[in-house]
Amino acid sequence: MLTFPNAKINIGLNIVEKRPDGFHNIESVFYPINWCDALEAIPAETLRFESSGLSIPGDQSNNLCLKAWHLLRNSLPELADKAVAFHLHKVIPMGAGLGGGSADGAFTLKILNEIFALGLSTAGIQHYARQLGSDCAFFIENRPVYCFHKGDEFEEFSLNLKNKFIVVVNPAIHISTAEAYSGVTPQKPGVPLKEALMQPISTWEGLIKNDFEKKLLEKYPSIAETKKNLYQQGALYASMTGSGSTVYGIFETEKDIKAQFPDFAVWQGFLD
Repeated sequence: MLTFPNAKINIGLNIVEKRPDGFHNIESVFYPINWCDALEAIPAETLRFESSGLSIPGDQSNNLCLKAWHLLRNSLPELADKAVAFHLHKVIPMGAGLGGGSADGAFTLKILNEIFALGLSTAGIQHYARQLGSDCAFFIENRPVYCFHKGDEFEEFSLNLKNKFIVVVNPAIHISTAEAYSGVTPQKPGVPLKEALMQPISTWEGLIKNDFEKKLLEKYPSIAETKKNLYQQGALYASMTGSGSTVYGIFETEKDIKAQFPDFAVWQGFLD
């Protein structure tokens, strides 16, 4: 079975407070985009994992596809004598604030549920997804949501950007979560995010922030320059997504501006 795990962007990202467990409470809106990996999984006699496309750093045991498999296999007796062969073609840049790894893990859960007819409900799959990572559960329903707490709790949120055009630029700078949070002082925004998002997109620049940007744009001028360039090309709103380094611009109409970023990975397309 073949599936296509997609990326997401953060529209607004407020670091509200530090939790007693060392994590942070945030608020953001997650919005899916169609920049996709390709993931194939088939039943097999022994567990296998292969990848192509972008090189995946680190030990294979940390791969979220394999973690998802072991999580289900160790939890569900009907998988005890099963195995699966995976092939992941990696397209979404890693460590980029796009949630690509989380999407791979979440889509693995969904595809295994189908392949082996596990009968897990949406809520059941989300339960397992939350054990893989804070934003993994988002990709189970894969629709715009307001997220809060650690980024793993969701509320329905009506935000329709259908037919707006988005350009997503990755400057190939890897920013660790620890580095991103080191420059942030948690605080509640002056205007609540949900209230700000009800305003016209043309006003978002002054209302909706990503709290990671302040320090990271100072440290990495190429990120700041990318954001500035997107506005110069006519973006209604531009922002870094997640903990960076990817920046996106939302446009009213289609724009082919890949040539503006010859050294970076760029994806562009219409929003659903």
